[in-house]
Amino acid sequence: MERIERDSLGEKAVPAEAYYGIQTVRALENYPISGWRPFPELVRATVRIKKCAARVNAELGLVEEAIARAIIAAADEVLAGRFDDQFVVDVFNSGAGVSFHMNVNEVLANRASELLGGRRGEYSPVHPNDHVNRGQSTNDVVPTAMRLAALEVARPLLGCLEELTRAFHQKGEEFHDVVKAGRTHLQDAVPVRLGQEFRAYAHIVEGHARRLRQAVEELRILGIGGTAVGTGLNAHPAFRSRVIEELRRETGEELIPAEDLMAAMQSMAPFVAVSGAIRNFALDLIKICDDLRLMASGPRAGLAEIELPALQPGSSIMPGKVNPVMPEMLTMVCFQVIGHDTTIALAAAHGEFELNVMMPVVAFDLLLSAKLLTNAVRVFTEKAVVGIRAHAERCRYYAESSPALVTALAPRLGYERAARVARELLLTRKTIREIIREEGWMSEEELRRALDVEAMTEGGLIGSASESPSGE
Repeated sequence: MERIERDSLGEKAVPAEAYYGIQTVRALENYPISGWRPFPELVRATVRIKKCAARVNAELGLVEEAIARAIIAAADEVLAGRFDDQFVVDVFNSGAGVSFHMNVNEVLANRASELLGGRRGEYSPVHPNDHVNRGQSTNDVVPTAMRLAALEVARPLLGCLEELTRAFHQKGEEFHDVVKAGRTHLQDAVPVRLGQEFRAYAHIVEGHARRLRQAVEELRILGIGGTAVGTGLNAHPAFRSRVIEELRRETGEELIPAEDLMAAMQSMAPFVAVSGAIRNFALDLIKICDDLRLMASGPRAGLAEIELPALQPGSSIMPGKVNPVMPEMLTMVCFQVIGHDTTIALAAAHGEFELNVMMPVVAFDLLLSAKLLTNAVRVFTEKAVVGIRAHAERCRYYAESSPALVTALAPRLGYERAARVARELLLTRKTIREIIREEGWMSEEELRRALDVEAMTEGGLIGSASESPSGE
């Protein structure tokens, strides 16, 4: 069954049961691109704007009270999830998201009309442009909705960063007594504690959480009320401030009006900042995942300093093989996020004149990045980090056999003598102690203190109480 609707370009058949209308149908015909529909967060954010605008327009006498109440009721039904299947426009749609925006306007108008006794497709008594969109434009609604949606997805992402930070801190405590070889340039370096490495990971993630929170704050500045080009044409002078006040109550977020509506409409800088913070986090996650994969390499021909939880068989041909699947998965997600950030940067650069028409891809990639990382980090924390085990004896063996231990002898022997010891160690396979004894450069007690690998991880000059880091 179909119904016929009309717009300024002519007539189109619309499915009789649909709450969307002719402009949505045109978008379905014009943009069979990805098959991906808009994220629920973006739909909810747009509907909240419409709900708040209807209330304000009624208060200002611009929309009849009964019509406003019907729009609000329809919006509440959408927010409750009743019409999720009606938001059907491909994420890659018309510039600035006009098609997506009209999809929302049509669904609300048809449902509001129905609540008032009208029929879908007749847009009477409620019209998508004249009533649902009163005092608004795609050009101020969509960037405002993008901000609200990004605020929504940022909360669970920040929560996952906090969970990962706690997990790394806990491992830092658990592995405090595990001494291992440090590595720089993928070569042996002076000893560190495995717990120190995991505490460093915790502090890295904490820093990214702080930077992400700072970037998110800019999303609270809204340009709603700017209408078509940022001048506020066709919007009541009080509309802007009142809608933002309603949105504060509706979302529970601290929201403020932009000082310059044109700037808020044209610039994608807040989204670039949030995406950049997410990208930077992804870069360090790749580094951490690489570290874990290398430390877990083996179990016989690799480092085998740690053991990741065994989650699934790792090979279709090699029995018993187990792979570091969680770091592998998270690394791939991070690659995807970095690609999204590049897309967002390019889209942000193409905001010609009074509008950035690339907003749909900015919205999609930013929300997708946040959701991907939220899911991936949560799973990585629960299924990998929490269950990591240390192979303490293996770690200790590497630490005590590293040629880099001669670094602790340099303050007593001098750099050249210490380098000679390192070279002979590698050539002859003698131990450091054997070489020093043969040369007669240090006493047994001096050697014992100087080659204390635990003390080396605490810094300072090693070998005597007077040379300890505390000076005691």
